[in-house]
Amino acid sequence: MAVKSKLVSLLFLVATLSSTFAASFSNSDSDSDLLNELVSLRSTSESGVIHLDDHGISKFLTSASTPRPYSLLVFFDATQLHSKNELRLQELRREFGIVSASFLANNNGSEGTKLFFCEIEFSQSQSSFQLFGVNALPHIRLVSPSISNLRDESGQMDQSDYSRLAESMAEFVEQRTKLKVGPIQRPPLLSKPQIGVIVALIVIATPFVIKRVLKGETILHDSRLWLSGAIFIYFFSVAGTMHNIIRKMPMFLQDRNDPNKLVFFYQGSGMQLGAEGFAVGFLYTVVGLLLAFVTNVLVRVKNLTAQRLIMLLALFISFWAVKKVVYLDNWKTGYGIHPYWPSSWR
Repeated sequence: MAVKSKLVSLLFLVATLSSTFAASFSNSDSDSDLLNELVSLRSTSESGVIHLDDHGISKFLTSASTPRPYSLLVFFDATQLHSKNELRLQELRREFGIVSASFLANNNGSEGTKLFFCEIEFSQSQSSFQLFGVNALPHIRLVSPSISNLRDESGQMDQSDYSRLAESMAEFVEQRTKLKVGPIQRPPLLSKPQIGVIVALIVIATPFVIKRVLKGETILHDSRLWLSGAIFIYFFSVAGTMHNIIRKMPMFLQDRNDPNKLVFFYQGSGMQLGAEGFAVGFLYTVVGLLLAFVTNVLVRVKNLTAQRLIMLLALFISFWAVKKVVYLDNWKTGYGIHPYWPSSWR
């Protein structure tokens, strides 16, 4: 009876171990299949970014057993928002692809299968957006192997991680995954055929250019070019164009109270629209050109009456332009500019 009891216990132990090993091998095979499928999908993408939908998120994340043998870095996109330049979705997506391609190029071994770069689009993956709790873009999430609660446990990339685009994204990946992305490999601006064509054109044009330079017949010898360039740089500077480029300021805004109207001048010192800067730059340029005309051209006029009339007209236009600029500054900021007469005049 004791022998029979031991035999039953032994058989039960063998059956338990067999089922455990079978389940382990089954999970291992399943993980291996998912990993191979991700590698296959990545190989079909030019930058290595895998396009997923709700089915793909379910297959590779929610339905896959944890811990998974891979991490996913997911870029959330929405085609209908590409027209909103302030979101920079297309630019960030390009930089995301550059990080993916750089990681793939610098990690050819087993390290390259530990992280996969993916993207999901809102119109095709609304359930996945809800699953992650994404309600604003741009948005990038890192899903580590052991994470099961995608909404609360996955790591979100902060706005500061977009500051230097691909470089700062790579730093985020290296800090969170402990994997090495490697040097960022950006595609060249020109392809080899384009460079060859440009070099050939330069070689052909060089003798003709040298001949014209020696004769002084190039466009660089034309004083009108330098005059136009000086005026353009002056206008570019006083119109705040560099501010508009850096801040990506729009030329105008839509009126909130009346969508059919456009706002070209924004009241408030914290913001300047593009059209507003160009208007002020135009007024400054008019005053500068009149000053240059009076000091370099008008002094050569021999008719004293014509000289005085033109001088008065130039002073009147300059006074009007400066008055408009002062009025706009007072309207925007609330600060007034008052004249102070010499004490001897009082």
